Amino acid sequence: MKRKPIYVEIAIEAEMDKLWEATQTPEQHEQWDLRFSSITYLPKQENEPQYFEYKTNIGFGLNIAGWGKSVGTFHAKDDSRTSSLHFGTDQAISIIREGKGYWKYKPEQNEIKFLTQYDYETNFGAIGRFLDHLIFRPLIGWATALSFDVLKRWLEEGESPISQYRRFFSYWMITFLFAFVWIYQGLVPKLIMMHPEEVSMTSSLLSTSGSEAYSLVATIGMAEIIFGFIWLLYHHKKRLLKIQLYLFPLLTLSAIMAEPTSMSHPFNPITFNITLFVLSIIGFFTSHDIPTAKSCKRTRKGVK
Repeated sequence: MKRKPIYVEIAIEAEMDKLWEATQTPEQHEQWDLRFSSITYLPKQENEPQYFEYKTNIGFGLNIAGWGKSVGTFHAKDDSRTSSLHFGTDQAISIIREGKGYWKYKPEQNEIKFLTQYDYETNFGAIGRFLDHLIFRPLIGWATALSFDVLKRWLEEGESPISQYRRFFSYWMITFLFAFVWIYQGLVPKLIMMHPEEVSMTSSLLSTSGSEAYSLVATIGMAEIIFGFIWLLYHHKKRLLKIQLYLFPLLTLSAIMAEPTSMSHPFNPITFNITLFVLSIIGFFTSHDIPTAKSCKRTRKGVK
């Protein structure tokens, strides 16, 4: 299993000193870099590397604490800069044991090419290498690229990283919620259970009966499942939210017409659909200019 170093590159329109400060000052670095929860510089001796400690929260009150050292180099020939990094952790629960990498700051016309490449050794032997290849390495590469895009937007547009991350995670929570709701509603009540109330409402609304009503419920269920998967696969989520702004009022009206007595049930179509309608409104107005890892190059030029 060949191990491929993680490479991320992005062009940022910013002053070199401002970019350097945002990436080399702990208080600023930990704001935009999704990989670290906190970074603490240790006292530095003259002409010695900068040693630091970091923590990464992994949930459930747990965190990974590690160490690192960095060395900054200024290249007068092309006004570029490099920050070399050596990092690791002694914690047994960490899949990363020790690694090395660098950040490169290369001026190009009115922007700076900011890039990183790093690699690391893993814990847990062959199992650790397999899990790293399958899950962790793609995940940390994605987190690096997303963080670089957040940094770019912060320096170019002035929006704080915390604001960007709130919008990003809200956007994706709403995406997964709607995917789950549509798939569940199509699969469980309609296809698996073929709930009598679903059949009754369809029969009343479309004036059908018997096997025809059951076929229609199954067809609607399949359509809902497909729409749920579209939520996961389709990139333009704002269009889906706009569709739902029309769809949920129609579904509510249809439910009232088909089964008026259902309005007295707990968690009835009115309360359920209004909740989803309001979430669609929230999603519609927050689903713009979302940070994305796709704005970064993930392969070095000339390397496949």
